[in-house]
Amino acid sequence: MSYPLINLDYQSRIPIYQQIVNNIEKYVAFGILKEKEQIPSIRDMASSLGVNPNTVKKAYDILESKSVIRTVSTKGTFISDDILKTTKMKVDKEIEIIREKINDLVKMGISVDEVIERIKK
Repeated sequence: MSYPLINLDYQSRIPIYQQIVNNIEKYVAFGILKEKEQIPSIRDMASSLGVNPNTVKKAYDILESKSVIRTVSTKGTFISDDILKTTKMKVDKEIEIIREKINDLVKMGISVDEVIERIKK
């Protein structure tokens, strides 16, 4: 089973379990991890990352509560079947928030082009 490298920053203020959650959510959003794809067991993930299995379990519990992954008894842990729909809804919601913020800036007299240029910096 191959899976993307989880990047952990041990100096970060972001807890390790949250970094695992963030990495897996990012890989799902980018289509690197696909629906129904199996991911490592808690023990295997912990071993490959060099972290306590309880840390990975906490991350997996969060991902499962967000419907990003699902665990099937005796089969393993998988990316959820409906993750693309869930992810698309989240992305659409965030884009709408960005549009609203850009509209607020335009009302203040800043052009859309200027907003884009500032974001690029």
